[in-house]
Amino acid sequence: CYYTLFTQWHNPRFWDELFLMKVNLEHLEGKLEALDGDEVVKIRDNINSLFHHCVQALAEEHQIKVVNALQTLCALFRGVHQKNKSATGFDIINMLMGFDKAELRMKELMESLDSLLCGDGSESLKSLCLKLLLCLVTVTDNISQNTILEYVMINSIFEAILQILSDVSSRARHGYDAVVLLALLVNYRKYESVNPYIVKLSIVDDEPTLDGLGRVIHHALAEYNRQYKEKEEENQGGFFSTLTSMVGSMFIADADEKLSVQTNEAILLALYEAVHLNRNFITVLAQSHPEIDIATAPAVPIPASPTTPLGTTPPSLDMMNNPELPLDPNLQTSNLLITFLKYSSIVMQDTKDEHRLNSARLCLIILTCIAEDQYADAFLHDDNMNFRVNLHRMPMRHRKKAVDKSIPSRPLVCAVLDLMVEFIVTHMMKEFPMDLYVRCVQIIHKLICYQKKCRVRIHYTWRELWSGMIFTVCFLIYSLFFLLLSFELYYEASALFSVLVTFCFFHFRAIINHFNPKIESYATVNHISQLSEDQVLEVVRTNYDTLTLKLQDGLDQFERYSEQPREAGFFKELVRSISLNVRKNVSLSTMSQDVLLKEFSSIS
Repeated sequence: CYYTLFTQWHNPRFWDELFLMKVNLEHLEGKLEALDGDEVVKIRDNINSLFHHCVQALAEEHQIKVVNALQTLCALFRGVHQKNKSATGFDIINMLMGFDKAELRMKELMESLDSLLCGDGSESLKSLCLKLLLCLVTVTDNISQNTILEYVMINSIFEAILQILSDVSSRARHGYDAVVLLALLVNYRKYESVNPYIVKLSIVDDEPTLDGLGRVIHHALAEYNRQYKEKEEENQGGFFSTLTSMVGSMFIADADEKLSVQTNEAILLALYEAVHLNRNFITVLAQSHPEIDIATAPAVPIPASPTTPLGTTPPSLDMMNNPELPLDPNLQTSNLLITFLKYSSIVMQDTKDEHRLNSARLCLIILTCIAEDQYADAFLHDDNMNFRVNLHRMPMRHRKKAVDKSIPSRPLVCAVLDLMVEFIVTHMMKEFPMDLYVRCVQIIHKLICYQKKCRVRIHYTWRELWSGMIFTVCFLIYSLFFLLLSFELYYEASALFSVLVTFCFFHFRAIINHFNPKIESYATVNHISQLSEDQVLEVVRTNYDTLTLKLQDGLDQFERYSEQPREAGFFKELVRSISLNVRKNVSLSTMSQDVLLKEFSSIS
């Protein structure tokens, strides 16, 4: 028994032989958790010694020892934290490695992990190193209360993460874990102190590295979209589809709830941090590549629990290892932004519970950051960059589902506006998501401000947008006496809506006053009692140049997005949720000794 040998550490041969033995992670963690207070104090020196020798074993040439040492460290981190949940961070450090030796031990540990991640050694060891780091980062619900991470800040592995992302082969195997790890580390005490991972991420300008980060995010979101589409098609066939069509849409909402059980918030957080912190990453959003149907490509299956939530499983290796392919002029192209818009259109359909509401909120925050960026606005409105974006639409009885081929190829700003309009017209409900509506209006406002500033005119069906806005205002007025809206949110939203509505009605009146006399004069001159639609349009075209509309003061100004203090609480809770999910799913015991021995067959 591994734990029994643990008490025999004074034997000279003990440490040479210990790490050749297979680790029973659950048993070791369970034993540590079962100890009472006095027993913990008695064996603290033993735990310190085991931790020290685990770190030393990471430098061993015998790679089985390294694997077992990594797994043992994971058991120690988890077991000691679970046993001492109420203890301070300093007490945890003292229990694991001794406070007087902690700086040295963690320096040695981080240097060894960095060396393993950056070296040319085993891919399995690199995978275990990342999973150990994910285990270490998520041992507490609130990562900012994990004092051990101070040593991870001092002994940075940021460069090792970037090296993984910039290399095609490493990115294919480890990119997902590397991106999730980076997103979590960036959020460690980000509001209380200077986080070196934030500083370093904000100044990355290496194109292969940024492209690698974008590809990992893109493929993870694309995999979620593919899974959702498959499940959607399954539910549209057979008896369920027939029943739904018979009774209307009363069961459609329930079906969609099952399709969107859980989103991949960790990857979404990584996208947010990249867009928010690094302006160079904006260029990655627009990098085009062929839109390949992932389902038709041979993929390496990844073992997953039957209860694994949709979108939480990393993409397959073949997806991640997607080489540069020649662009076929007849092939529809895609990019990260398009994939994200499709993903958002799924997430934003159902916001009935807090989890889905937060996912939609994060999508809109990301779009807010994009809409504020001058370069992003430039490629969003570029007439030479047209795409056919098939957004997911909420099933409703009064409208038909759009056919993919009927969707026109347009600048990407049209897809962003479509997404905002879709949300506005489909979420007038009793539990009115005021915060999300405000964010949608802010995004629209910022895009229109850019169009005015740069004198850009896009071919867009504005009628749907204005109709949606007007219906929303009417809905709010009607529901004001029935809904318990918070004063702060109502005031903020009504201020935005009133500006737009005042702007609209002011111009409606000016347009009517300008054209009515012209139409009446045309009818009188031509002796026509009632003009046809074509005749009215002719009058409008003839007299359009003489129409003068006055822009209201201040409409082309907006408040720029700032995470702190307004969004700080939201991100703290979001990171807590992600940390819990990562801790539940990360596993260092999935690799059998047989697999390891086969990979390490060159060891003598």
